[in-house]
Amino acid sequence: MSKIVCNHCHLSFEQSIMIKDGDMNFCCGGCQTVFHILKEENLDSFYEKLGNKSIKAPLQVSNRDLEKFDSQNFLNNYTTKTKDGFTQIDLILEGIHCAACVWLNEKILYDTKGVVQADINFTTNKARVVFNKELINLSEIIKKIRSIGYNAYAYDSTLANEQANKAKQEFFVKIMVAVVCTMNIMMLSVGKYTGFFTGMSNDVKDMIHFAEFILTTPVLFYSGFVFYKGAYYGIRNRMVNMDLLVSTGASLTYLYSLSVLFGAKGESYFDSVAMIITFVLIGKYLEVIGKKSAIDTLDKIKSTLPLEATVIKNGIKETKALNEIEIGDVVEVKIGEKVPVDGKIVFGSSSFDESSLTGESLPVYKKLGDTLYSGTIILDSLVHYEVTKDFKNSTFSSIVTLLEDSLNSKPKIQTLANQLSRGFSLIILSIAFATFLVWYYFGLDLGFYFENTNQFERSFITAISVVVIACPCALALATPMASLVGISELAKKSLLFKEAKYIETLANANLVVFDKTGTLTKGELEVSHVDFFSKEQENIDILYSLLDSSTHPVSLAVKRYIEDNFEIKNQILLEDIQNVEAKGLKAKYKDIEVLGGNQALIDDFNIAFNSESKTTQYIFALGNKVIANFELKDEIKDDAKELIDYLKSQNIEIMMLTGDNEFVAKSVANSLDIKNYKAHLSPKDKADFIKSQKDIGKTVVMVGDGVNDSVALSFSDVAIAMGNGADVSMMVSDVVLLSSKLKSLKDAFIISKKTYKHIKQNLSFSLIYNALTIPIAMAGYIIPLFAALSMSLSSLVVVFNSLRIRLK
Repeated sequence: MSKIVCNHCHLSFEQSIMIKDGDMNFCCGGCQTVFHILKEENLDSFYEKLGNKSIKAPLQVSNRDLEKFDSQNFLNNYTTKTKDGFTQIDLILEGIHCAACVWLNEKILYDTKGVVQADINFTTNKARVVFNKELINLSEIIKKIRSIGYNAYAYDSTLANEQANKAKQEFFVKIMVAVVCTMNIMMLSVGKYTGFFTGMSNDVKDMIHFAEFILTTPVLFYSGFVFYKGAYYGIRNRMVNMDLLVSTGASLTYLYSLSVLFGAKGESYFDSVAMIITFVLIGKYLEVIGKKSAIDTLDKIKSTLPLEATVIKNGIKETKALNEIEIGDVVEVKIGEKVPVDGKIVFGSSSFDESSLTGESLPVYKKLGDTLYSGTIILDSLVHYEVTKDFKNSTFSSIVTLLEDSLNSKPKIQTLANQLSRGFSLIILSIAFATFLVWYYFGLDLGFYFENTNQFERSFITAISVVVIACPCALALATPMASLVGISELAKKSLLFKEAKYIETLANANLVVFDKTGTLTKGELEVSHVDFFSKEQENIDILYSLLDSSTHPVSLAVKRYIEDNFEIKNQILLEDIQNVEAKGLKAKYKDIEVLGGNQALIDDFNIAFNSESKTTQYIFALGNKVIANFELKDEIKDDAKELIDYLKSQNIEIMMLTGDNEFVAKSVANSLDIKNYKAHLSPKDKADFIKSQKDIGKTVVMVGDGVNDSVALSFSDVAIAMGNGADVSMMVSDVVLLSSKLKSLKDAFIISKKTYKHIKQNLSFSLIYNALTIPIAMAGYIIPLFAALSMSLSSLVVVFNSLRIRLK
């Protein structure tokens, strides 16, 4: 009976089982339903993109479990909030088979009201979906995906890691089978090759061939199944990959050896088949080990947090899992324990080891009201604290999420590698076929072959060597392997890169722009001199109230001075408090203008006062009269000069931008030997300067505090937020330095440059290796056995060269 093609999945079935729908034929109700959904949604162009390819019939998934996707517990565990207030979730999609499947799922999600973003990674089937919870529920999104024949479930990194370990174990078993069989084949080969010189009888040689056949078969079809599987999916998606090269080379050699075993003239190469599979498997396994070694950095970080915490409720202690702890809960931490989630101390005081966040080995003393950060260790006393952030949004969890995202991202240079490797395998198969034809039709007799081999055998084995020795794998590994190791090494130094692409950008930067306060200086301002022109109590109270309304470092320093030297009797209620950008604050008190800020603010209000100060100033004025002038000092960081000298040695231009006065800016610049600086700048002025530098082709890195410099940071090619676990601004920056020490920034440049250098080395080696070895194989000077060994070694060279990034 003739078969008919299904109009949706393009698979062929007997006519008797097909569902007739007008002129259409469907193999099942699922295909019929999906076909009509796509028609109604105007997504039938999916079939044009699918072309002649087939897909599996739609997954038949029940919708009975949809309620769980909207439960608060599920949303708390698997979703996060974006900076725009939308909800984000990572999903794993089942049923993705090709680029058309990716297009279809992205298209139908983007066309769904309430879905803001839908990006699907074809390699991992991982989808990042951002949606407006007010307009659509997660269950509706899952149902939409299921309606077109696919399924989705929440991505769990722990589960993914378990699956990776399981795959690694299965890989190891395959290798053991291959190694044991290959070692026995090698022993037989010793006898076979010795027999060439000692006159071995044909019967004995046939027995050896048969034994090799028995041992080679499980190596090829069990241990080597991974290559057949990879080749199959590659062909289905119209891709010629490395797996196809390996499986083609091994299979053709196996078939040729079989023909020799059953009477054809020539020599068998079962030993080469087994060794091709074994060498390449070992190479791939070592690649996995190398990758796992790099990823283990993340696993070690994640494993340092406890699984549970002690929560006190109505005087009763109970144990809760971290994801069950809610904001407002009171948590108890004992000596030696790790803080599970962020919060503020409500009972007790203690020193805390914050080295896991900042890299700083000295303990930090925390008292009542101070903030605690997840991942830090309590050292000398029991503490109770009130939870201010749930587990998912706590400092430590945010760091882990950031690391996971960076490990999954790709640097720009990988685009070049992808372009080079695209079509590589197809070219190699074409070259191998051409090599066979040239050798066979021109009767070439070159290379290392035994005298009794025939022309077909020589041509065939030479072509197989070309197929096996080519290594697109080394080219494909060149960038991701080095990036993986680089990101892991940066994480060890408390340097968090949001995406791997910033490694490349940082390595190629030619201008670094620094903020002054809190970046090049310690940001610990102290009042060094005060001129009080009126010490009336009411004026002191008004000044303190104005200072209390600001969190600027200058205001905080003056506030501390007032608290230490004066008595505050009344908290004054000021009206119309406004921030004057880059100058200070203004307010009203009984219709009197209240001012607090720098000289530029005083000048704006035409108040006659000029102190000629050469330090940071805070001038307090009431009406048209200056009441007090505070001069503050801020020490330069100990390692600032070391960083500046390093950047100069790398021929990187340095610029310091500050809102402070000219005298202070010049003093800091001279101390650090910075030639270029600008003072009296507003945040907009800083942003305009960075934009102007980018417009003339410079790659700009901006280093600031991540909050006050948010506008300037957003305009730079790489935004780096200085700080410690207390004030990391992850939303603003591309790179976060958890330590406030500038040595961390130097490490960021060193490791980024080293990583980028190793990426280029890997790419160069891969190209040179293929350019040299393929012609040698075409000339007949490499047999398949050594071709397999060479190809595996080339991949390992890339892996081990990437691991060299760890060396100092």
